Amino acid sequence: MELLKKTSKTLSRIMIPLLISSCATTAQYNPTTFKYELNDELLEQANIKTVIIPHVNLGPPSRKYLENVSPRIDAHVASYLKDNGFKVLPQRLFKKHYSNGIRAFGNPIDRTTGRVNKKTFSRIMHSVRNQLRKESNLDAFIFTDLIEREISFSGGMKHLARWDGVTRKPSLQGPGSGVTGAFDWAMLASAASLQITVYNMELQPLFLNQGGLDATDAIDTRSSAGRFVRRKNILENENHISEGVELAFHPLIIMDNWPGNP
Repeated sequence: MELLKKTSKTLSRIMIPLLISSCATTAQYNPTTFKYELNDELLEQANIKTVIIPHVNLGPPSRKYLENVSPRIDAHVASYLKDNGFKVLPQRLFKKHYSNGIRAFGNPIDRTTGRVNKKTFSRIMHSVRNQLRKESNLDAFIFTDLIEREISFSGGMKHLARWDGVTRKPSLQGPGSGVTGAFDWAMLASAASLQITVYNMELQPLFLNQGGLDATDAIDTRSSAGRFVRRKNILENENHISEGVELAFHPLIIMDNWPGNP
């Protein structure tokens, strides 16, 4: 049973089946758990020990209200990685070389449309990789995209929403303390998830997973008809963030009581 100890969380092909099976026996299954993508052969070759968290998304930019909290989420991610034995290089190193790349190749993001010029982004990333390879012992890039989901809360007694492995209750915002019986629980609300993507130093994808964080809309108690509005305080529940981070990194870092299907 030594393989099941928390000190042995780092992924290997031998340990994956044992660990997932063990965790799944005590977890409450959630059918929305994201189906991760994993290249275990390249991951084993990479032997990841030192990582850096880019300040930019791998995909299109997050919504503005999510961009504002991304540094806080990145701090959670960095702390989680350090707690599990990884060395995390300062993000400022990536920022410096990424800015140099923009000056050399142009900005890959069209701020009007939010579209990413993949060719320009690739050129910048190769430039950043080359510089960081000279300056450090970096093994991998870990992108932390905050993405938006549309969810609905169930019409049952508990009014729960499930997405990307998490289960959340709705929040109220306003002077009232309840919801009218006529409230339409089928209305869609916005929620946030964390997408983790890991690339090696050859800029090959090693790992992709997503974990739900929290709803970013709340029920407006000032509305007699009932509606959702943007929450004033976005992603402030520490427990919810921790759960989402753990989900997004599994099985790169094994999550206790992972809710996925073994």
